Amino acid sequence: MSEKRGPWQVHGVEVKYENAWMRVDEFDATRPDGAPALYGVVHFQTRALAVLPLFENGDTLLVGQHRFPNDHYSWELPEGGGNPAADQREEAARELEEETGYRAKHWQEILRLELSNSISDETGTGFVATGLEPGRANPDPSEVLQTRRIAFRDLLVECQSGKISDSLTLVMVFKAYYMAREGLLEPELARAMLQG
Repeated sequence: MSEKRGPWQVHGVEVKYENAWMRVDEFDATRPDGAPALYGVVHFQTRALAVLPLFENGDTLLVGQHRFPNDHYSWELPEGGGNPAADQREEAARELEEETGYRAKHWQEILRLELSNSISDETGTGFVATGLEPGRANPDPSEVLQTRRIAFRDLLVECQSGKISDSLTLVMVFKAYYMAREGLLEPELARAMLQG
């Protein structure tokens, strides 16, 4: 039995691989030009989350860890995967506390995005977190993390220079910079971010 998926015709789908984090589906399809095709889609079991924690003086926190797929050390905002059926702000709060120990009193969603929509259905949500209170980190057993506090302006330079390469971090930082410049964040916080 065939079904339409936009201009594509799908004739069947087979799960090629699956684990707790992802599944790879292979679609037997007909392309928009009428030619037969196999289309692989990576389905994520979680929703990507990123948090830009901001202190009153405009500083933020980065988390450093070795990333297995690209075999390099990466500095990035606190981020991870959340249950797509749960409240994403609550999931982001859990991620922030797990990775940094910090809790935030105030949350603002600033971003929704598709991370690689030609081969994956992964979506993400990003939040600015303020009113930070320190606590104890509790990372996942598979993570060996470091944290570092950095002025937002210095982080912006690291993103622009290529020192930071994580896509969620880049998008979050550039979006927050735009929002601070355009008056879309609390004025005192925006001034601290831009002057830092």
